[in-house]
Amino acid sequence: MQNELRNVTGEPQENPAEAPTGAATILRVLRVSLHVGFAVLLLVAVARLLSGVGTAGTPTAVAVAAGLALSALLSLVYLAGTVMEKRHASDPSRFNPTPYAGWWLGAVMLLWLLLLLVSSDFAWVAFPLFFLQLHLLPRRYALPGIAASTALLVGALWFHSRGLADGGLQLAMVLGPVFGAAFAVVTGLAYRALFLEAENQRIVAEDLRRTRAELARTQHDAGMLAERERLAREIHDTLAQGFSSIVLMGRSVEKAIDDGELQTAKERLGIVQDTASANLAEARSFVRGLRSPDLMESNLVDTLRRLCEKTETEAAARGTLLRCRFELVGTPVELPNAYQTTLLRAAQASLANVWAHAKARTAVVTLSFLGSEVTLDVFDDGIGFEPSTAAGTARGDGTGVGLKSLRERLAALDGRLDIESAPGEGTVVAIRVPLPAEDGAA
Repeated sequence: MQNELRNVTGEPQENPAEAPTGAATILRVLRVSLHVGFAVLLLVAVARLLSGVGTAGTPTAVAVAAGLALSALLSLVYLAGTVMEKRHASDPSRFNPTPYAGWWLGAVMLLWLLLLLVSSDFAWVAFPLFFLQLHLLPRRYALPGIAASTALLVGALWFHSRGLADGGLQLAMVLGPVFGAAFAVVTGLAYRALFLEAENQRIVAEDLRRTRAELARTQHDAGMLAERERLAREIHDTLAQGFSSIVLMGRSVEKAIDDGELQTAKERLGIVQDTASANLAEARSFVRGLRSPDLMESNLVDTLRRLCEKTETEAAARGTLLRCRFELVGTPVELPNAYQTTLLRAAQASLANVWAHAKARTAVVTLSFLGSEVTLDVFDDGIGFEPSTAAGTARGDGTGVGLKSLRERLAALDGRLDIESAPGEGTVVAIRVPLPAEDGAA
């Protein structure tokens, strides 16, 4: 059997709906032509047998009965193979006749040979059978099989012509079958080449569809991961810090109440309410994928200035003496939303670390516009730390992701984060972000 899958009617199994339209149409026409040709030639032979035309004398009743019986049996065998193949092609769970294709072809050829003994009119049924041999058998067996069938066909024509007036082997009896067999071989090879081309295109189309589906799935997963990381960064840099501030301020309020300082407690409750309102606005903003509410109300410079004032106020409300000031270097330029948001989140995260860990008395936020880049430096005179121990690795309680989140934000803008610190010597968080070409030119 050939390597490619073939059905019992000599047709390679393929799905026309998946093959290119033009090739599928040609293949379908060739298949239909093969079946129709077989049926027409068999019917013509039966009609001539019944009428006695072209035979050496009037056929006997036994010959007619044998011819009709064998023709009916041949039709049933041929039709059964075709129907079973079509059912399996439409539903692979049904019986697969492919392993029995050789036996089916042998039965068809045997019935044809018996019909050939009955009447020479069945000789022309050989031509569609040539196609079956060529497509069901390996080429090394198909070509000798076609040659043998041609020789039997020539012999049958000569055998049946002996009773005619001009009986004997004639040139036409040889040339007709030989040219017919040659035409069948050439056409069959062309059909096979056409099918292989259509099959290759179908395989390429399937690979392309599969690749596109995998690409779409990968892009979907990447989009989900990117959105998850975005939400994680936003939650850490806004909500988590806000909630942490609310918790600390709540404790401060509780202490003020215990100490009988009701006015102080009221002021600190106001800070809690403001922080909660800001957190709510931030949550709504990043869920919608919008810029920070602070940046919607004012520019980056004013927002950073207010952030320093807020940090100082909250520190004082918690009983911590922290002076936080903002400095501007250079002429501000309008930055894209992604740049402004990243710089604001960097300042928020850095100042949150200052009051949470540094035990500093002074913090300075410096925003610099240096032509081709914008920088943000956050300095504090706190206890400092060893930078090599601050790898930004998340801890089990959900903390410890600040530096990692900040680096991811900066990586999206080709920015850089440097940390300078040592125990007892304070800390400087230095951020460098190259400006877009048009902004740098401005």
